[in-house]
Amino acid sequence: MPFRLLPGFAACAMLLASAAAGAQTAPAAATAPRAVATPAPAADVHAGFIKSVQGDVHLLSAGGDARLARPGDRVSPIDRISTGPASAASLVLRDGTALVLGPDSRLDLKQFHFDSTTQDGGLLVSLLRGSLRMVSGLIGKTNPDAVRVDTQTATIGIRGTDFIVTADAQP
Repeated sequence: MPFRLLPGFAACAMLLASAAAGAQTAPAAATAPRAVATPAPAADVHAGFIKSVQGDVHLLSAGGDARLARPGDRVSPIDRISTGPASAASLVLRDGTALVLGPDSRLDLKQFHFDSTTQDGGLLVSLLRGSLRMVSGLIGKTNPDAVRVDTQTATIGIRGTDFIVTADAQP
């Protein structure tokens, strides 16, 4: 499927610029020190956070809980992000990967794990429809084979650090 620039994708490019500029800056709530020195429970593990939102953007958890996305919201390692018409969202993952979803998009974050000490990790996302721009973080730079983007017609292995992919919804 050839790449094409979608109408309204200029807004996404602006969102990516803001996401990439602050890729290493987590929201205050995400970096607040914990009062207890014990490891965080598994339910508190997050993949990243929503950097910016334009229009109608929703997060759907693996448990089926849906909510409107707001800047600063945490994204779990298994979440669905969807955008409505004339809407867009940017996310920054813990390894610095920046993702920008264009209008009428649906992205499943299927797997994310990252060890900031060893910089080892893996990322698998599935673009079900719409458009995605991705700028690789530490996982893609240190181990490109550990990053995959699935669409309904192909799996993309990451060899570059900045790309755009579109997927048309299948009936």
